[in-house]
Amino acid sequence: MTKESKRDRLRQMGALNPRPEGLRAPWFREAGFFDPLDLVQVKYEMLRHARQDGTNKADAAALFGLSRQTYYQAEAAFERDGIAGLLPRTRGPKSAHKLTGEVMRLVEEHLDANGELQARSLAELVHSRLGVSVHPRSIERAVARKKKER
Repeated sequence: MTKESKRDRLRQMGALNPRPEGLRAPWFREAGFFDPLDLVQVKYEMLRHARQDGTNKADAAALFGLSRQTYYQAEAAFERDGIAGLLPRTRGPKSAHKLTGEVMRLVEEHLDANGELQARSLAELVHSRLGVSVHPRSIERAVARKKKER
């Protein structure tokens, strides 16, 4: 069994700093507590540096190798959610938001008589009847979830 490195864990979490070489804060250059690879720590220290040390936001962002936009996004996330706001979030929809009750009723009505799933043709049917563009794989997953619930 190989021991997973911190770098590997940060990469899996989406918290690996993609440009640690751009970080110019001297306390991150010395080996020890501050890790230039840890993007959450870098963002937190950037915010702390601007708030506690009175550095303006643009200079703080530059010192930490990040953009002003990243500074403002991190600041808003930190104010909203605390340190947890600096953790990476998955992007995109969190659920099958297009698969409304109406869409699922249409899909269920048009499953083959033997329950076989023709996801591509069902996706085309949903688009032509309801004007909703749904990926065939989303339909397959939704039908599988329904079967599992029963």
